[in-house]
Amino acid sequence: MDTSKKLKTGAAYYGNRMLSHAMTDMKEMSRADLDIVVHMLTHNDIERSFAVMKDIFKASEAEGLEIWVDNWGIGGAPGDKCHFLAYHPEAHSYYGDGIMHPYQICLNAPSYRQFVKDWVDRVAELGGKTLFWAEPRIPEERVPGSDDYYSCCTCPTCQKLFEERFGKKMPLVMDEDVSKFRNDELIDFHEFISNYSSALGMKNVICLMPYQLSGMTKQTEKEKLLNFDIDSVCSMPYIDNIGTDPYWYGNNSISSPYEYNYNATKLCLEKADKYGKDHNIWIQGYNAPRGREEEIIEATEGAYDAGARTILSWSFNGAESHSYRSANPIRSWNCTVEAFRRIKNMERDRILAENRKKYMK
Repeated sequence: MDTSKKLKTGAAYYGNRMLSHAMTDMKEMSRADLDIVVHMLTHNDIERSFAVMKDIFKASEAEGLEIWVDNWGIGGAPGDKCHFLAYHPEAHSYYGDGIMHPYQICLNAPSYRQFVKDWVDRVAELGGKTLFWAEPRIPEERVPGSDDYYSCCTCPTCQKLFEERFGKKMPLVMDEDVSKFRNDELIDFHEFISNYSSALGMKNVICLMPYQLSGMTKQTEKEKLLNFDIDSVCSMPYIDNIGTDPYWYGNNSISSPYEYNYNATKLCLEKADKYGKDHNIWIQGYNAPRGREEEIIEATEGAYDAGARTILSWSFNGAESHSYRSANPIRSWNCTVEAFRRIKNMERDRILAENRKKYMK
């Protein structure tokens, strides 16, 4: 565990584009001794609120907050729905049964790759220096009444690329060749966009779901076809920071938020250390049932004890602006602030103890 890294805390911020309210919220985050704010930049923000976003970025920096910019929904989940597919219906992702995914893009679509380059350019125009790529994924759908999964994406672009590579038509049902094809698609896209953004002087932060990091959740042979070669993502030269989000509210199989976050953090730090990357760990601050808000403190201390030194909350004020908000958003946020203050104090005490040991002989 590298104890020399400065402890940073932060939170995701979305759901508000009124500057006066944003300025108040940034001051609140600063008073809570947070270091990072993760702002969303949606397609709608670019089209309708770009000047406002510039002012919100300035207000954030004025409060001493480091800004990360999230690709929130610009290509589908996770996040808001994107207008992009209304302009480029050819970029829709398709399942092997011919069903079009209603809001997920194909990462191989040339029009989408141009769009995401343009999105990065707009982030640069706002003065953004760090990009946050959340939960990369390709859709999956099980064949009804079967253990099989449909192939995806099967749009014309992907079918052509697959046939050129494997010398056969893409099958209806996923096999090892389709699995490798979709894996390489995910890797190629993130290599493409991180190379581009790095050339503009930006850092790239990625957050993987815990099951993606472990590769152990998918147990059957058919389910293993859904796994991605996360090591290839983590080893990319222009991915600077690797993270995970061990969220537990809503998962009835998790009895200890402390243990779950501790173990997931250990797994993440092993990957980060292996490839010489920084890290980010997310604490669930949304969807907290009434009366269970203090689990946020347990989870945060689990991540800290495992060695995490960049710990963030999804999201500000208990996700009050979203339908998945906590039952008591203010109490969830208060517990988040308390959790972050506790680990900041523990970190100060640890550093002081080391100094005393070193100098008071």
